[in-house]
Amino acid sequence: MRILLTGAAGFIGFHTAKALLERGDEVIGLDNFSPYYDPKLKEARAAQLDGKPGFKMIRGDVTDRETVREAMKGVDRVCHLAALAGVRYSFEHPEEYISNNIQGFFEILDEVKQQEIAGLTYASSSSVYGGNEKVPSQEDDKADNQLSLYGMTKKDNELMAHTYNHLYGIPVTGLRFFTVYGEWGRPDMALFLFTDAILNDRPIDVFGEGKMQRDFTYIDDIVSGVIASIDKNYDEEIFNLGCGRKEELMEYISTIEKACGKEAEKNFTGMQLGDVRVTSADISHARDKLDFDPQTMIDVGVPKFVEWYRSYYGRN
Repeated sequence: MRILLTGAAGFIGFHTAKALLERGDEVIGLDNFSPYYDPKLKEARAAQLDGKPGFKMIRGDVTDRETVREAMKGVDRVCHLAALAGVRYSFEHPEEYISNNIQGFFEILDEVKQQEIAGLTYASSSSVYGGNEKVPSQEDDKADNQLSLYGMTKKDNELMAHTYNHLYGIPVTGLRFFTVYGEWGRPDMALFLFTDAILNDRPIDVFGEGKMQRDFTYIDDIVSGVIASIDKNYDEEIFNLGCGRKEELMEYISTIEKACGKEAEKNFTGMQLGDVRVTSADISHARDKLDFDPQTMIDVGVPKFVEWYRSYYGRN
């Protein structure tokens, strides 16, 4: 297939592009190389893709309709992963989230309609579950209690996609990602922050007194779910993509320490604004309809990240 992949220089987008190319698809990448975090990391990811047969990178913004229109011409599917991610950045830059995550999603979705593209797969987030106390989270749980602007924008995406499916029959699949980690990961995420601090002899901040639990999901497992969603191309679906088990934050930190070969100095503190104590995915729906079967636990995935970090930053 010929696939438009937005956010192709991002963490999940980069790995998805590699996997699609390796199986013989043609990938049109669209990315604005936002300075939300170190653009050098995005450039390095893009350099890994440049020159691969079947790949083309377009540097442009999903909020610009003309750029989106040109990038989408002649594609068979659209995989929309471009967005401003993260909870805390949204507190200080709300306008960027409205522009990128809501206006940008509209431009993609409406152009899919205009060009009669056969299907759209898009990134949602476990953040849509917000303050829900029921765990594990299931796709049919109520999701109207978001605790962050980021989570709200992702729920908005799901509602918009549902409306376009109802009105125009566009096949839409939303993917609620749960705490994705792995090589080439974002510098604002816990695994990167902890590894960077430990290897550079700085203390780490442990929020929620270390009692938080997360459904940590390795990048290769996430990519398998993304690609299965593109291939299945259901009429309208929402899927949890998680590991299917929750881990204590302190166990996660212990695994990182072991991979780094040293213990971290820890500053224990309270919960951050917008955070939740537990995220846990019921992945039975994805198992049933996507054959989704996550294979990588943190004792395997975390050392792979640390090995990549050492190599990339010359910390051998």
